[in-house]
Amino acid sequence: MSQKHTLDELNNLSRDELITIILMMQGQLDTLNNNIEKLIEQVRLANSYRFGKHSEKLSVIDGQMSFFDEAEVTYDASCKEPDIEEVIPVKKKKAKGQRELDLKDFPVDVLPSYSISEEELNSFFGKGNWRRMPDETYKRLRHEPESWTVELHTVEVYVGTDGDHQDEFLRGKRPKELLRNSIVTPSLLASILNVKYVNSSALNRVGQEFERNGVNISKQTMSNWIIRCADKYFAPFVERMKQELLKLPVTQSDETPTQVIKDGEHPNTKCYMWVHRSGELYKDRPIVIYEYQKGRDHHIPLEFYKDYKGVIVTDGLSQYHLVDKKLPDVTNANCWAHARRDYSDAIKAADKSNPEVLKNSIAHQALERIAKFYEEEGKLKDLPSDERLQKRQLFIKPLVEDYFAWIREILADSTVLPKGKTADGLKYSLNQEKYLKVFLENPDVPIDNSASERSIRTFCIGKKNWMFHNTAKGASSSALVYSISETAKLNNLRPYYYFKYILTELPKHCDEKGNIDSAKLDYLMPWSESLPEECRKPRRS
Repeated sequence: MSQKHTLDELNNLSRDELITIILMMQGQLDTLNNNIEKLIEQVRLANSYRFGKHSEKLSVIDGQMSFFDEAEVTYDASCKEPDIEEVIPVKKKKAKGQRELDLKDFPVDVLPSYSISEEELNSFFGKGNWRRMPDETYKRLRHEPESWTVELHTVEVYVGTDGDHQDEFLRGKRPKELLRNSIVTPSLLASILNVKYVNSSALNRVGQEFERNGVNISKQTMSNWIIRCADKYFAPFVERMKQELLKLPVTQSDETPTQVIKDGEHPNTKCYMWVHRSGELYKDRPIVIYEYQKGRDHHIPLEFYKDYKGVIVTDGLSQYHLVDKKLPDVTNANCWAHARRDYSDAIKAADKSNPEVLKNSIAHQALERIAKFYEEEGKLKDLPSDERLQKRQLFIKPLVEDYFAWIREILADSTVLPKGKTADGLKYSLNQEKYLKVFLENPDVPIDNSASERSIRTFCIGKKNWMFHNTAKGASSSALVYSISETAKLNNLRPYYYFKYILTELPKHCDEKGNIDSAKLDYLMPWSESLPEECRKPRRS
């Protein structure tokens, strides 16, 4: 705290002493003003996250700025007066035969005809004054949400009555089944997995729905089934998926916190669910691998990618940069969506009273520059790799170089030195420059890591519903199930039918010790062409 002077003391101070005090006070005022501006920005940003839209699109930002001055901001004298057809468009009829196309892949239950008796016909038309025309048909779609059937299996048993095997028993050979001596079947467990991991419902809600249908299966029982099957069947299955993932030249990674109640010596500590997936531009066999870990130290991705040769697309987390440095065959590429995030936050937190000033702000200019990268990149997504690289070098690289030159110019000019989120955004880009430019030299590297964030979104939705995992083993099991379900969805499979199929097949691969050779599982992989047709998502014309 600065020293306080009385009026008499100030009157007795020399000119130089007064100048020193004034300069010191100016410095303190500058610091206070900076802190106040940061606090205002933080409050506005917090309110934006709580009450506003979360989109980072410039069009949304423009809408936020012009909300209270809509007429003035959107006015354009050159805008053509619309025709009446544009104002009141003619409603388009549904394409003829579209309903038939929508229903063509479903089984058909032909119901008895709604007939007319001969007596009624003669009474209406007169005897014999009628003939039959082509029948009129219509279709309706029926759904039966819950259907339960008890499977009764019979094993023939014989006993020797004489000879060398007198009094010995011989039983019919039982097939290798899912969790022997349990009531669970592939269809039942597939249904539970689909509801919990695909539709993000908690197990207690699954149990409640079962109970309403007269079936009593506890949450604990279902949890035991999931963990046992994950450990016995899904672990080698996902290991085979991981082997294929690490063969790809480009992968993407992200992580999100999760809470585990009973995790060793430190219960209730923040743990992490990591996601590793194939590069977004690799369309042939997309793969997603979830991995539960107790932290996010650089040793975690280092262990996962220890034998990898290729590019990992991530956010700016320093742990990934360490992987880049410690593994000579690994290159880290950063995400442009993260590079624009601070600028977007600065716009959200800014004073909206003067839209024109806001549009001319450094944050808005930065967003406009990055938007041009995305605009050009959007034109290239369907091109072959060599052509995509050529056009990135021709159209996007000059824009990127100009963006970094612009940042250096701003930071060198002390008169306009930005603060708060804008300054954070400029410094972030400059610090990550090397990693943000990787996509310009490799056509198979996407411009951002949004695909990883989409892959982890299902888990984040589920996490909000069940809040936490009870044990580390449960979290690891969930990671295995999510790996399969998310990969299945990316390969256009129906998760329920796919789970039912692999849960039927995987027990057949168990040896006498219960182990599974992952090398023999290729025909079961989500991208396998030999999967049953019912596993595949119907293709609509």
